Amino acid sequence: MRESETGSRKSSLTYRDAGVDIDAGNALVRAIAPLAAATRRPGADADLGGFGGLFDISALNYEDPVLVAANDGVGTKLLLAIVTGRHETIGIDLVAMSVNDLVVQGAEPLFFLDYFATGQLDVKTAQAVIAGIAEGCRQAGCALIGGETAEMPDMYAPGHYDLAGFAVGAVERHAILPKRERMQAGDVLIGLASSGPHSNGYSLIRRIVERSGLDWADPAPFAPGMSMGEAFLIPTRIYVSALLNALRALPEAVHALAHITGGGFVENIPRVLPDHLAAEIDLSRLSIPPVFGWLKREGNVDDAEMLRTFNCGCGMVAIVSADCAEAFMDVVREAGETPFLLGRLVTDDKAKGAAEKVRFIGQADFGA
Repeated sequence: MRESETGSRKSSLTYRDAGVDIDAGNALVRAIAPLAAATRRPGADADLGGFGGLFDISALNYEDPVLVAANDGVGTKLLLAIVTGRHETIGIDLVAMSVNDLVVQGAEPLFFLDYFATGQLDVKTAQAVIAGIAEGCRQAGCALIGGETAEMPDMYAPGHYDLAGFAVGAVERHAILPKRERMQAGDVLIGLASSGPHSNGYSLIRRIVERSGLDWADPAPFAPGMSMGEAFLIPTRIYVSALLNALRALPEAVHALAHITGGGFVENIPRVLPDHLAAEIDLSRLSIPPVFGWLKREGNVDDAEMLRTFNCGCGMVAIVSADCAEAFMDVVREAGETPFLLGRLVTDDKAKGAAEKVRFIGQADFGA
């Protein structure tokens, strides 16, 4: 070949040259395989690495099962994990947001799949995230049967990644919640304590922290012994085990469950109510964690905005027949939850829109 032709030849490119490292992806699969294996449960016996995750529902003792699916992310709480370099618990949040949505329909979470996308795969970071996902699955009693790791150069800033989670559960057809036909005035609302903001309101949280002048590494004024980053990364509480215990022990008494996420009580409780009933909530019964008082004061956030943005200490609400309220609280308390009477259902066939379906009495105490 003549010299001019040799000089014009282009060098050979590889996928790694383009920013995608297949070897790193394979290393991650090997690293997380034991984590996924630790979440196995009846019905989930296959290894990672297939083209799809397998689950054998016939291995369970359902008579007339209905599958329930949910997917979610963790919002901008993910940015806090990234900027602090604390990736160990964000996966718990990811699982919690979906499995808590399954159990409110009476469903037992069966399996979970995750989606992890980044510009350049860092195996150590991804492994820490997926270890959290596996821990969330363990807490929820579901199997991590697969997922997707996408390395997409130029899509994400250096060090950034994105997460999404997908959960599938099952419930006997006759046990699907809510049971609107059973609800009546006088049914009680029982709250379950949250662990903090969970995974909602973080765009406002980040703005308030920025306004406060504090850094994520600074001590948290509302959480002695913790940094701001540690305090705001406390993972979302997973209520699955306690609520499934209650549903099995009191199948006729639990009429509905509501996961209190973005929108607070006003947006989430009406989703399970029949037309002729409204929820009366006594705000004085809330035991509001100090983090919410700090957010309110630093951000000069009014009470109404706090209650429609954050869970304010109540991450789950159960609607239970009045004569079984104490029994319900005993069951969930034994499973490690902190229940409290929050209010009751009242007759109201004139309410228009979600806001009118929730009535507040009493005064919320956000602290001095």
